[in-house]
Amino acid sequence: MDEDEVRRQFQALMDGMGLEDLRSLTGQILAHGRVAAGTAAAVVSRRRPARPEPAVFRVRVDLDGAAPPIWRRLDVRSDLTLDVVHQVLQDAFSWTDSHLHRFALGDDVWDREAEVFLCPYDADNLEDDETGVREELVRLDETMGEPGDVLRYVYDYGDSWELTLRLEGVRPLPTTAPPAACVGGRRGAPPEDSGSIRDAESLAEVLDDPAFFDPADVDARLARPYYVLRQRGLPRRLLELLPVLELVAGTDDLGHRLASLDPAAPGPSADDVEAALCPYLWILDRAATDGIPLTAAGYLRPADVEALAPLVPGMAGWIGKANREDLTWPVAAFRKSLTRHLGLLRKHRGRLVLTRAGAAVHGEPRALFEHLAARLRPREDREFERDADLLVLACAAVGPGRALPLRQVAAALADLGYRYSDGAVVDEHAVRTHERSVYEVLLDVSPAPDVRREQRRIGPVAAALARAALGTTPPT
Repeated sequence: MDEDEVRRQFQALMDGMGLEDLRSLTGQILAHGRVAAGTAAAVVSRRRPARPEPAVFRVRVDLDGAAPPIWRRLDVRSDLTLDVVHQVLQDAFSWTDSHLHRFALGDDVWDREAEVFLCPYDADNLEDDETGVREELVRLDETMGEPGDVLRYVYDYGDSWELTLRLEGVRPLPTTAPPAACVGGRRGAPPEDSGSIRDAESLAEVLDDPAFFDPADVDARLARPYYVLRQRGLPRRLLELLPVLELVAGTDDLGHRLASLDPAAPGPSADDVEAALCPYLWILDRAATDGIPLTAAGYLRPADVEALAPLVPGMAGWIGKANREDLTWPVAAFRKSLTRHLGLLRKHRGRLVLTRAGAAVHGEPRALFEHLAARLRPREDREFERDADLLVLACAAVGPGRALPLRQVAAALADLGYRYSDGAVVDEHAVRTHERSVYEVLLDVSPAPDVRREQRRIGPVAAALARAALGTTPPT
């Protein structure tokens, strides 16, 4: 149908309508426009396949609208995910990661047709008309691959620091290459919350020397432990918690100590693992045949308490006969952890019997070690327990022979705003005794102390278990 025919039919339709008909039609057209405006645009993905082998990307990063230009030249591993690239940009421009941000492929970061990669807050709070991919799921080499390719970034939606990342070159990745390095740049960057200023005259009011820039300052920030730990796959939440603990404890060495751990170093020997897991192996072996009979009240029988008690490290210095489970707290706590936390035993017809997981690791110390590591990984759905256990595991991972600093861990959690239900500040007790606490398990695989005051000291197998629970490779 040609244009004249369409116009003729539309005119005939309009001629047959009264005023109310025209008003109704106008309302329908406007309503359709509002719906269309509120509907997410269909976005064509511009992502490319990740490189089969990572490379070094040389990227020039310009602050849009800056006069004179403000830019950085960075060598960045191509396999970094965008959440790590975000941290690189923060360090390159001396920002503090105090605001929201996003990446985009397209003509503009706010273009409705751009493909958007979202920070965690935005990803968790999408409006009905928004779409986007979580930044931690996207590698840098999925967004650019050939010289001239461009990736866009915005930080602080109020001041709107928009950056353009342009790929200048690609070269093979050296074995010892850091995640990122600064190889050049020009002029100082505007500081946080400075009001979106970009010209030299305005920057002179907030910077001592707007023309000064030293790539070594950026490299010093890029050398912080975050990048090594993130590359090794440690939980992101732990990397957010470490600065809080270090601030409360008055030290900044925990992150460096974690980063200095050699993931390729051999773990404890098979004999050491078997010795450390002795109480677990005993009770699993005891339950393997017909189960462990319980008293009418549901406790271990006195003979089993007497046999198990010397194997449980928490019994060091215990005063009493240690023949009743209800009066022998370390034994009761140990048995409870095997049923409620570790999933190795269950009650069945008045006996403790092996679960399927318990049967799979019975008599296999290495398999038991790996099962414990998996069960100690903090759950995301319990925020306090997750944060407490992540900090305890981090301290244990670097602390064989040292006592766990529970007071400092509790202080860090209090600084994060955690409280008891009555409003009181959380303390060491909350760290030790919450429902799935890793604390007791770590002590149960540590050597029994000579004196009670040394009970918090972590053994080498417990330290290896903590490292495995944080995501490093279990010992082979």
